[in-house]
Amino acid sequence: MTPFHDIFATSSDGLRLHARAIGPADARVLPVLGLPGLTRTAEDFDAVAQALAGDPQTPRRVVAIDYRGRGGSDFDPDPANYAVPVEATDVLMLASAAGISRAIWLGTSRGGLISMAIAATRPELVAGLILNDIGPELDIKGLMKIKGYLGAPATPQTWNEAARGLQRLFGSVFPALSDDDWWAWAQRAFRQDANDKLIRTYDPALARSFDAISLETPPSPLWELFDQTAQVPLLSIRGELSDLLSRECVSEMQRRRPDMETYDVPLQGHAPLLADAPTIARIKAFCRRCDGAIGKISG
Repeated sequence: MTPFHDIFATSSDGLRLHARAIGPADARVLPVLGLPGLTRTAEDFDAVAQALAGDPQTPRRVVAIDYRGRGGSDFDPDPANYAVPVEATDVLMLASAAGISRAIWLGTSRGGLISMAIAATRPELVAGLILNDIGPELDIKGLMKIKGYLGAPATPQTWNEAARGLQRLFGSVFPALSDDDWWAWAQRAFRQDANDKLIRTYDPALARSFDAISLETPPSPLWELFDQTAQVPLLSIRGELSDLLSRECVSEMQRRRPDMETYDVPLQGHAPLLADAPTIARIKAFCRRCDGAIGKISG
């Protein structure tokens, strides 16, 4: 397997930020930037990153981001900074540190919102946009589920307990995962501290970002932001069992963007793991489309 290497940068307010990179830095195809979900880390992209970097015909560089408060990046002493505009600035800092000036942006959930914001405001950086189970309008039931587990994070004592806890929480929308899959998910969602205690790979203070969200006060739709990405090649990936991104939202996205590609991942909910062969093949095909869309092969 191709090894990953670490990239670090310092945010404008002094936090150490981390990303994982894989694949040839001098690849003659577009790189991919992986932006994870709200509580997730760069390791969520390991499977698809390995597949893209190890492609025998067109090996591609992939850089996956840890936002502040997640993974290998510093936690922020001010939870108010766990916000899309701040995180978008951090992403741009890490992209610059990685030497990436133009890329295909692969955003899962929160990462998709950040990717849309950058595609709208810095379109020269975005050669293609893959939105993984995210759109301009989110189902409030799915958001309340996220708020529920953010507010009361589990503290498992063993890896097996961690895996079983994740299965209880997400098993209904990931019914096909094996015991090994749940174990692997646990190892991405937790880490051991200096005392070998299992802790989350995100700052629990992230829960504060959901304080204003309730059944009575859902977030405002972002259709105006979505419409600003009209010139960017777009692929929407949706979990067949998603409780956050509705089929109706995807249909409206496609009405506004008839050129948008869509793909439903069977037997997965929010958010698809991007690790199965058919989904990876679809991502590879879209990346090749983006290579061709710029009229030349570039790095």
